[in-house]
Amino acid sequence: MTDLRQDDGGQPASAPLLPALQDRLTRYGRLRDRILLSPDWGRMLRWFAPLVVSLIAAVLRLVNLGHPHQLAFDETYYVKDAWSLWTLGYEGTWGENANEAFVTLQQLPLDTTGAFVVHPPLGKWLIALGMAIGGPDNSVGWRLATALLGTGMVLLVYLIARKLTGSIVVATVTGALLAIDGLAIVMSRIALLDTPLTFFILLGALFILHDRGQTIPALERRDGSSPDPMWGRVIWRRPWLIAAGIALGAASAVKWSGLYALAAFGLYIVVTDALARRRAGVVLWPADAAFRQGPVSFLLLVFPALAVYLISWTGWFVTAGGYDRQSDANPLVALWKYHQSILGFHVGLNRGHPYASPAWEWPFLLRPTAVWVGTDPAPCGVDRCIAVISSIPNPLIWYAGVAASVYLIYRLVRGLILRRPVGPELSYPLVGLAAAYVPWLLFPERTIFQFYTVAMLPFLVLSLALALREIAGRRDDPLHRRQSGERTVLIVLGFFVLVSAFYYPLWAGISVPYDFWLLHNWLPGWV
Repeated sequence: MTDLRQDDGGQPASAPLLPALQDRLTRYGRLRDRILLSPDWGRMLRWFAPLVVSLIAAVLRLVNLGHPHQLAFDETYYVKDAWSLWTLGYEGTWGENANEAFVTLQQLPLDTTGAFVVHPPLGKWLIALGMAIGGPDNSVGWRLATALLGTGMVLLVYLIARKLTGSIVVATVTGALLAIDGLAIVMSRIALLDTPLTFFILLGALFILHDRGQTIPALERRDGSSPDPMWGRVIWRRPWLIAAGIALGAASAVKWSGLYALAAFGLYIVVTDALARRRAGVVLWPADAAFRQGPVSFLLLVFPALAVYLISWTGWFVTAGGYDRQSDANPLVALWKYHQSILGFHVGLNRGHPYASPAWEWPFLLRPTAVWVGTDPAPCGVDRCIAVISSIPNPLIWYAGVAASVYLIYRLVRGLILRRPVGPELSYPLVGLAAAYVPWLLFPERTIFQFYTVAMLPFLVLSLALALREIAGRRDDPLHRRQSGERTVLIVLGFFVLVSAFYYPLWAGISVPYDFWLLHNWLPGWV
């Protein structure tokens, strides 16, 4: 056998073993880069990566979707309202034992008297579509729409990350983190409104990115369309902005908190328009963006959103029995009065709840919501078993995502202080986080829940993927730096997967030994 310490002539090599191995690793790295950068490999990854993460998400959300076969947590409101919309066109009043009637398909005690409900109807119409397929007693039908939209969320966050960074790897990591996270899984497996809300927010966010990709270069280009150096171009042709308005209007038609996203991304559009005009040399760039382009952008974004919101109330408009429908001869005035009542309810909602969690607690994950606890769980091999569904996210992903968002804030503030260019990969995830989180801090007395953070989660995992990219290193970094960084990221991702596997029984309602369940309660508020 040839001695590795000798050269081809059989004499001792002058170079030590370590540089030789380093040279082999360098050649391996170059070969890997040639493969990854080849056109055929890139084309395959462009469709294969999103397909894989979407399939993983679909399996985790659709398998055994009908369990438990009973209304869990606030499904008691939205499933019944959905069936009422499907049969009456508006939310009617339910009699006693309605929950049991849905499970056993007894005569459903639905009265045609309009019920006072505090959320717009679009999310419940989507739930109703699944119920129309499976019937009112089919628990898969109750949850089918949210499961499909929850799977769609994973694909959307992949596309957002891909558009934002241009990296298939970063996009795949972002999508995979959302696919395996417990909060996203649980909220996709029960018929609540927060998953449809988040889906439409992400859809609008993706359309905003496409609008930025077309509009920013046009604003920065001084091609003679606006010869006056004092003013820039006013652009009306922005189809992606109209699409974003439609999507964010749909989010607002699911829950009013979608309005926060509409406002946040609208402000983001004005600010980025202004900065593009400054880079183009427009003298009055702040006024140009706010008072010339701003009204146009408002029309293109807000009017489609308003139209979608009003269309979502079609069932209430075309029927006579909805709540407050007869309060005025003008249906728009009647709807306005109804909305005043809804606003009064939301402002005054401060009733105690065992799982209430004010927004300041959310980053610390102090009080996740127990969505369902099995009253008679299946045997698990020991005397004492328990089956629960908890909306707790993967703790490692959650805390790492919070830390990553703080890191992005630091990078953004530092860049602004030092007057360095700030890329959209720093600001954009923070806009989504601010829209989903900051408004709730303004209502410390209101009864709200930790699972509302599902609207934050996609932007948290996007922040985390961006931070992991910094750890992994960039292509122009020294090879040893990239190798150590990539190994670190792979180890971290491996821990994320293991923790998700450990927590999955608590996300799917699987019966487990009581002592095993206790191992998952890392903080007192998790019980």
